[in-house]
Amino acid sequence: MSGSCQSCGMPLSKDPQGGGVEADGSKSQTYCSICYDQGAFRHPDVGVKEFQQHCVEALMRSGMPKVMAWMFTRGIPRLDRWKA
Repeated sequence: MSGSCQSCGMPLSKDPQGGGVEADGSKSQTYCSICYDQGAFRHPDVGVKEFQQHCVEALMRSGMPKVMAWMFTRGIPRLDRWKA
């Protein structure tokens, strides 16, 4: 598996579940298991800025300093899910 989740930017190779799950039960090659399950986004009604903040907070809860969390999430608006 290569590339990054096109919702949050996490390297798909780091996904503990090996990727999200499509509606047909196959593994997603586009989205991670944290963002995507059963062919749908886990946070379907959030905007990009709100989702970015959610990711920063989740990374901080896992022990990452705020500055590092921000750096890891600053590219989220450029990912495929968030492109207009």
